[in-house]
Amino acid sequence: MSSIEDFLKENRIEEVECLVPDMAGIARGKILPAHKFLKQLDGNALRIPESIFVQTVNGSYPDDENVTDPATSDVYLVPDVDTVRLVPWYPEPTAQVICDPYYFDGSPVPFASRHVLKRVVSLFEAKNWVPIVAAELEFYLVEINEDADYPLRPPIGRSGRRETSRQAYGVDAVNEFDPMFEEIYDFCEAQNIDIDTLAHEAGAAQMEMNFNHGEALAQADQAFLFKRTVREAGLRHKVYATFMAKPMQGEPGSSMHVHQSLVDRESRRNLFATARAGKDTSLFLSYIAGLQRHLPAAMPLFAPNVNSYRRLMPNTDAPINTHWGYDNRTVGLRVPRSGPTSRRVENRVAGADANPYLALAGTLACGYLGMTQRLKPRSPIEGSAYRLAHTLPRTLYDALNRFTSSRPLKEVLGETFIDAVEAVKDAELNAYQEVISSWEREHLLLNV
Repeated sequence: MSSIEDFLKENRIEEVECLVPDMAGIARGKILPAHKFLKQLDGNALRIPESIFVQTVNGSYPDDENVTDPATSDVYLVPDVDTVRLVPWYPEPTAQVICDPYYFDGSPVPFASRHVLKRVVSLFEAKNWVPIVAAELEFYLVEINEDADYPLRPPIGRSGRRETSRQAYGVDAVNEFDPMFEEIYDFCEAQNIDIDTLAHEAGAAQMEMNFNHGEALAQADQAFLFKRTVREAGLRHKVYATFMAKPMQGEPGSSMHVHQSLVDRESRRNLFATARAGKDTSLFLSYIAGLQRHLPAAMPLFAPNVNSYRRLMPNTDAPINTHWGYDNRTVGLRVPRSGPTSRRVENRVAGADANPYLALAGTLACGYLGMTQRLKPRSPIEGSAYRLAHTLPRTLYDALNRFTSSRPLKEVLGETFIDAVEAVKDAELNAYQEVISSWEREHLLLNV
């Protein structure tokens, strides 16, 4: 931990945020004075309740004591040296570090999302494979909304007007919020978050920022910190930045497209294309086949909320099935035009609301199963995949049934993790069922 100590001294850090992502990808943890943080690194003294990792998105806990016992003692946190960074938006010198939770026998907490991703990556490492990923994250800017019963609205930009028409790839539409995006870039640079392209998406005040490619754990860490960064920058400019999958009626949803390739650990050669001819390898086709077969069962990792399934509708820039095709944006699995060194597949199913650790773990797990099971993909699709059957789950209920019934996913992700997801999502669904929507009051109150 000497490098963390050096970092704190060099930057005259006064406080340290110890961050852990929960099941929803929300940053939990503790804030400590720097000197107290350093003292707690010895003797496993940096502790947190185990139950934090199965906290629901609405702040409660599942009743299932088979997942986590409320009477269980704390787990301890181990800061990852590679993740220590400045928190650039505080006036006082503050650091943040992502931590991993362990039981006191040294074993990892199996339903902590960062450990789940590490577990999947280790399966690749055992075969000398290195998965390389790059995420594209979409989000909306919306006017500050103090009453959750009111629909969201696009914010007013520099022109003094709201967006009322689609401005896909509109440069001037992005520049409406230029001061905020300048601050986002500054914040990301200070945190070593390697973002690339900024573009306006199809929805009103909907934006997309892309990450440069890298290894899976580092990319998940960046996406985790990026979402927090964008929300903070939005608040500083008096707007909400939301990663909800479908925040506004009549507008397209927000996705987290994940580009993924595979390289040999020693040679760093892309294993998805032949070196000379640049043809798809059998390993690549099996990876796609694994996504096709297992992705529908892994949907709670890509579409984790009741709102997530509102995005997955025909002709809304979101997929409805797991067909694949070359440079086809209507399919769930798109293979962009590329040379042999950058051959990859883009998983277009995940929503922006997904926990990035679990979304990456899920897509890599499906691809890994395809390669180890030597599966064969269906033929690539030409033309619109929307004309074909809707084979992805339509609700979180359906998704959970498939998820908990998948023996291959239990073997790769861990049965304890599967049980924890089921318990958390069942609790969230039960809470959601208690809510009566405005649609029900409008159409049923006086008519049935």
